[in-house]
Amino acid sequence: MEQGPVPAFRLSHWRRKQALKPPLYNSSMSKAIITTEEAPAAIGPYSQGVRVGNLIFTAGQIPLDPATQQVVASGIAAQTARVFENLKAIVEAGGSNLARVVKATVFLKDFNDFAAMNAVYGAYLGADGEAPPARTTVEVSRLPKDVLVEIELIAEV
Repeated sequence: MEQGPVPAFRLSHWRRKQALKPPLYNSSMSKAIITTEEAPAAIGPYSQGVRVGNLIFTAGQIPLDPATQQVVASGIAAQTARVFENLKAIVEAGGSNLARVVKATVFLKDFNDFAAMNAVYGAYLGADGEAPPARTTVEVSRLPKDVLVEIELIAEV
């Protein structure tokens, strides 16, 4: 079925509707890559962090010493603390801090480590009466370099 030209009244109605639509959410936002020597270098094709608009997205961090790129300690508490030091460095390099984290995702090799991880987590996020961010915690079958924990964050600038 062939259609003729669009009547002028329909076209002007369409233009009014388009003018009322808000612009795409991130159409004017630029993406800035965050890098710091205070956190482990990326070991693959990814960035330590990315800032888009007023948000920072970190890559998942594992307990690597930034100076040696080697896994630190074998216990969950020590590994979680190292992960948070790495995350803190990335978030600060992006112009924010851990108090401005809005979402955390935690990957545990063994959910039996949750309580010990959570104690360290609470010291970094939600300390000093700050409201803690939203969080998802899952157990996974394996993490890079066979570490016990990996964490990624989203923070507000």
